[in-house]
Amino acid sequence: MKFIEDIKSVFERDPSARNTFEIITCYSGVQALLIYRLAHNLWSLKLKWLARFVSMIARWLTGVEIHPAAIIGKRFFIDHGMGVVIGETAEIGDDCTLYQGVTLGGTTWNKGKRHPTLGNNVVIGAGAKILGPIDIEDGVRVGSNSVVVKSVGKNQTVVGVPARVLKNLKKQADGFDSYAVGRDADDPTVKAINSILLHLHDVDSQLHKVSKELNIEECKDTSVNDLEVESK
Repeated sequence: MKFIEDIKSVFERDPSARNTFEIITCYSGVQALLIYRLAHNLWSLKLKWLARFVSMIARWLTGVEIHPAAIIGKRFFIDHGMGVVIGETAEIGDDCTLYQGVTLGGTTWNKGKRHPTLGNNVVIGAGAKILGPIDIEDGVRVGSNSVVVKSVGKNQTVVGVPARVLKNLKKQADGFDSYAVGRDADDPTVKAINSILLHLHDVDSQLHKVSKELNIEECKDTSVNDLEVESK
């Protein structure tokens, strides 16, 4: 059964997991997934209202909202859980991991495919937003709080708003932790801000030198009455 595999996968991805009973009773992400499996079966049997109602109960209890029509593969793990939203036409492959606050959302009100498709072994960091009918292929890592609106190829690491691919392959391999945060991210926006800050620091240093040359402090002590007014 998929749910048994889901529970076993928790031991591989959460070092604090101690036993199966604790996982079932204390892990909101696991509880949400258990209820989703039930709701999805009801949806498949055309009991759509009942499926939605069961999903709403899961949302109340766990803080995780998974539409019963979404398709989720084996060994899926939601860590911490709170705030995760998975839309109706979302598809998730095997061995994927989502952290708290992740949204697999849509960008249109039109019917049809409007949510993302995740391949296998995908990790989505806390607070990330994956929006629209895009493909996140196998092995992709999405940095925390990133916003992804374009498809991402296999085994890439993306970070930022909007998300950009880390170009340095070594950084992709070594600069990624369990919360999908890229250290030393090769982000053009970050580089631009750092460049501006360095420039401002340089300008400040130059102004300080000029002020010393002009002896600004002495000028401040000069009385207004001592200034001569040029007569026409």
